[in-house]
Amino acid sequence: MDFEALETAARQQALRVAAGALQRWLNADTSDHTGSHLPCTCGAQAQYRGRHEKSFESVLGRLHLERAYYYCENCQSGFCPRDRALRLEDFSLSPAVLRMVGSAATLVSFVESSALLRELAGIEVSAKQVERAAEALGREIAEDERQCREPLTDIPVPPTLYLGIDGTGIPMRGSELVGHSGKPADGSGKTREVKLVTVWSAESQDENGIPVRDPGSVSYSAAIESAATLDTDPNYAEFTQRVLREATRRRFEQAPRPVVLGDGAAYIWNIAQELFPDAIQIVDRFHVKQHLSDVAKAIYAPATPPAKQWASKRHEELDDGRLRPLFRALNRHALRHTEVRKCVDYIKRNQHRMRYAEFHAQGLCTSTGVVEAGCKVAIGTRLKRTGMHWTLRGANAIIALRCCKLSGRFEDFWERRALLKVA
Repeated sequence: MDFEALETAARQQALRVAAGALQRWLNADTSDHTGSHLPCTCGAQAQYRGRHEKSFESVLGRLHLERAYYYCENCQSGFCPRDRALRLEDFSLSPAVLRMVGSAATLVSFVESSALLRELAGIEVSAKQVERAAEALGREIAEDERQCREPLTDIPVPPTLYLGIDGTGIPMRGSELVGHSGKPADGSGKTREVKLVTVWSAESQDENGIPVRDPGSVSYSAAIESAATLDTDPNYAEFTQRVLREATRRRFEQAPRPVVLGDGAAYIWNIAQELFPDAIQIVDRFHVKQHLSDVAKAIYAPATPPAKQWASKRHEELDDGRLRPLFRALNRHALRHTEVRKCVDYIKRNQHRMRYAEFHAQGLCTSTGVVEAGCKVAIGTRLKRTGMHWTLRGANAIIALRCCKLSGRFEDFWERRALLKVA
C-alpha cells in the first residue's frame, strides 16, 4: 500500500468537498444586490448589470463566485460590493491565501514561494501572482508603518535600549542605478544601499560579562531611502523620519539609558545628535579595530608578524581606553602613510564614542553585531541571492514585508487591515 498516495488523495477529495460546499453557500447569498443603483466613488450613480462570475484561489482550492455587478456611466468603471466585503477586490486570492503568499515571500524567492505553496498547501499560485501580491502587500505594510506610530505599551521599557543604524547594498536593475554612484573608484556600481534601523535590549550577560541580546527584543525597519537633507529643509530626511518612527514605537527615549550604536558613518551620528541628543553614543569597537588592523597592513606587509603584533598592541590600548599611547603610535607613521592620517582623524572625531573601558564597566554593548546580523537576516538572506536584481519599488515592498514579519508586527498589521477593509 502506498500510504503517501492514499493520504494525498483523501486530502484532495476532502478539500474538493469542502470547496464545493463553501462555493454553494457563497453563491446562495444574493444580498449583495441591494437595488438597481448604488453610489459610485465618483459621486454619480452606478447601475446594476446582473451577476458576474469571478474565480479565485482559496485554501480549499479554486472557487467560482457569482456577485452583483454595478457599472457607472459617468466614470466608465464597474465594481462588485461582494468583492469588497470578502476582501477580494485587489487580488484573485482569498485573504487566507494572500496571507500565506506574504509569509512565503518573506522567506524565499517568488518562484520558490509558488512551489512551496503548491507542495505544502496544494495551492496553485504562479510566481508572477506571488510577486504581484507580495509586493502589493509590502506596499500596504510600508504605508501602515508610516501611519501607525503608536508606542508599544504591552511590554515594559527595559533599563537600557539600544538603537543601531547600518547599511547594506542590494543588487538593482540598471535603470535604477542611473544617477547613483557606487563604491568602485570609477563611481560605477550595481547596488543601492538599504539603510536599516534596529532596536533591541540586552539585559543578560554571558560568562565573560558581555551583554547578550534579549530573545524577542529585536525590531527592524529599513528601506532604500536618503538620509541627506539641507539645513534649509523644513522636514527630516526620509531615513531620519524612519528612525524616529521606530524609536517612538519602541519608546527608545523613555529608557533610563538609551544607547545609539553605529560605525563611523557621519550620517549616523548626525541623526543621533539631531533626534536623541541625550543618548549615549558608541562606535562599534570591532569596526575601529578593523581600521587599526588595516593601518598595520599599510605600515608593514599584510599577515606578517610585525603587522599582527602592532595591531594587537593598538587593540589592547583601545580596549583599555589608553588613547594617548595609541595616538603616539599612529603619529610615528602619519607622515608616510595616508591610511594612518585617515585613522588618526577618524579616532579623534569619535574618541568620545570610544570610551570602551568606561562602557564595559557600565555593562553596555560596544559592538554592532545585532545590527550587522540584522543586515544579513532582514535584507541579505532574502534580497541578495544569486541572480536577483530589484526595482526600487519592488525592493522596498519586500523589505517592508520582511521587516514587519521579523519584528513581530505582522499580526497587528493584519488585524488593522481587516478592520480597514470592513469599514
